[in-house]
Amino acid sequence: MQAKKRYLISLLTGAFLVLLFYFGGGVPGPAATGSRSRHGYSRPEQPWPHFSDPLQHFSPWDQSDTEEYNVHISPRQKRDVNSSVYKGKRCRMQSCFDFSLCQRNGFKVYVYPQQKGEKISESYQNILSTIEGSRFYTSDPGQACLFVLSLDTLDRDQLSPQYVHNLKTKVQSLPLWNNGRNHLIFNLYSGTWPDYTEDLGFDIGQAMLAKASISTENFRPNFDVSIPLFSKDHPRTGGDRGYLKYNTIPPFRKYMLVFKGKRYLTGIGSDTRNALYHVHNAEDVVLLTTCKHGKDWQKHKDARCDKDNAEYDKYDYREMLHNSTFCLVPRGRRLGSFRFLEALQAACVPVMLSNGWELPFSEVIDWNTAAVIGDERLLLQIPSTVRSIHQDKILALRQQTQFLWEAYFSSMEKIVLTTLEIIQDRVLQQTSRSNLMWNSHPGGLFTLPQYSSYLGDFPFFYAKLGIKPNPKFTAVIHAVTPLVSQSQPILKLLVSVAKSQYCAQIIVLWNCDKPLPAKHRWPATSVPIIVIEGENKVDFAFTVWQSFPERIVGYPARSHFWDNNKERWGYTSKWTNDYSMVLTGAAIYHRYYHFLYTNFLPNSLKSMVDQLANCEDILINFLVSAVTKLPPIKVTQKKQYKETMMAQSSRASRWADPDHFAQRQTCMNKFASWFGGMPLVHSQMRLDPVLFKDQVSILRKKYREIERL
Repeated sequence: MQAKKRYLISLLTGAFLVLLFYFGGGVPGPAATGSRSRHGYSRPEQPWPHFSDPLQHFSPWDQSDTEEYNVHISPRQKRDVNSSVYKGKRCRMQSCFDFSLCQRNGFKVYVYPQQKGEKISESYQNILSTIEGSRFYTSDPGQACLFVLSLDTLDRDQLSPQYVHNLKTKVQSLPLWNNGRNHLIFNLYSGTWPDYTEDLGFDIGQAMLAKASISTENFRPNFDVSIPLFSKDHPRTGGDRGYLKYNTIPPFRKYMLVFKGKRYLTGIGSDTRNALYHVHNAEDVVLLTTCKHGKDWQKHKDARCDKDNAEYDKYDYREMLHNSTFCLVPRGRRLGSFRFLEALQAACVPVMLSNGWELPFSEVIDWNTAAVIGDERLLLQIPSTVRSIHQDKILALRQQTQFLWEAYFSSMEKIVLTTLEIIQDRVLQQTSRSNLMWNSHPGGLFTLPQYSSYLGDFPFFYAKLGIKPNPKFTAVIHAVTPLVSQSQPILKLLVSVAKSQYCAQIIVLWNCDKPLPAKHRWPATSVPIIVIEGENKVDFAFTVWQSFPERIVGYPARSHFWDNNKERWGYTSKWTNDYSMVLTGAAIYHRYYHFLYTNFLPNSLKSMVDQLANCEDILINFLVSAVTKLPPIKVTQKKQYKETMMAQSSRASRWADPDHFAQRQTCMNKFASWFGGMPLVHSQMRLDPVLFKDQVSILRKKYREIERL
């Protein structure tokens, strides 16, 4: 009997422990856990604050758990929303993307033809135009790896005039839809008042999302792409430079922390902005909100509205933006905010206050180097946190904001191309970019991994890697006039270049109507001469280039100017105090720019150059200056260059052609249009050898021959 009692007691005790564990009474977890890095590694949480490291995370913020959210949405609506948003929740590249479509023709993107009668916003038209003008575009769906809808999906707010109705039926009727497989959908706004969920209003199937204000809960890592929220006025191409013109030491401005924006009295997104007045001190922390927005704001105004509105009107937003060290970026109705891009451009370090927001391009950008990642629940600690950041760190953060703005965010074109490059890196993993390529100058758009997987093969990373450029160069000489006598300049140039201790070989591009001269007509040299037929003093310059391997270094220079009368760019060869181009007929630059010229620039510009047999030197200067944001470097002076070339010209020479300069003017404006602005940078710097032209013995000069050219 006693044994039976003990047995029953043991059985009941065991059952009770099982139930206790099941309903939350299990072994407690560790007090602090590691956070998942966006770059694929785990690290322990840092005690907050610590420079711009993320503020310590608590449990993930869940929109559906907030009181505000539950007031406005029923359980049935929750299920409907979740079934739409999460239907492809488990999608990843390996499970929802057909890589075989990309193996035949590489990474090509097809844009569906626009359907008659379908309305399309200007912003979405700009996105489609960018894709169609890129090197990824194909008009043949049979060659495509990725498909983009012509149906406008940017604004899925049902209250918006840009909202496209019956999108579900229209998408499902597309013959290539295939449940969204290998499709990319762009979206800026989803959901509507009062809850602003992330539902797009149609089943996206297995399609990837390039979405603004996407939450970490709904974001599918290495499948979706988080993009920034940008306005309809955001430039299509080019875009303005960042506002940081020079570095101030120490890097502090008039204000430490600022914000100016709407305050929502009720509903989602209202909590954080309603609490900003607690840390506003009207001195170095200026956080301003206004209730004065919407048609019926006065019906909902609270006791603070009049005071907040009056304080709000005292300050100019632009003045605050340009004179603050940090800019607060709190969430609005949605997670993203226009304030994010505004702060980046102004070199005002963003302080992110939007729990659960997957930051733009987080897959490739290390935001800890350009922003402070805060927590909405720790608002009162934000001022002391930013004050504790060392001035050296502030300077580094500010410089990185300028790099990221100009590399990826200053135009719609850069945002779209960055999105496509990220997806291409996933598809072509063997040639994907490294973290350093994405997060250091000139950025991922100008660093094509198809050129090389080794950073030392690019002209931008020598200093970071602690290495020097190759000690030898290849000379490329473009021949456009026939060889008539042994005294011609091209033969003298061949001999002079071959004498350089740094010359490895000489390549002659023969682009002349006359047949190629016999082998015995060419001078004997100590380095090989390779002559390539076309279809349609050097040591000093090379030494200079080794110190500036990312730039063009050379002799004859030219300049550009803005012609107010004609309202277009002009080209000049006049001798002035500055220049913006170095002619590649006598210049040294890294061979990577040839690869970039061939693979980055559109066929329309290269075809124009080929047809004119002109302007290739202008185009390479445009390209290099667009990449480096720097001017070329001119070495020595040679005033007789132009006169010598004109005197030796013949009818076959380009310098004798009266249309030569007119063509170059046209090229300048065509190139500036494609780049979205004028990338050329003026300079007044000229580098000469020590003792150059000095009245001293020639024996004391290292580069003696340079003065005889």
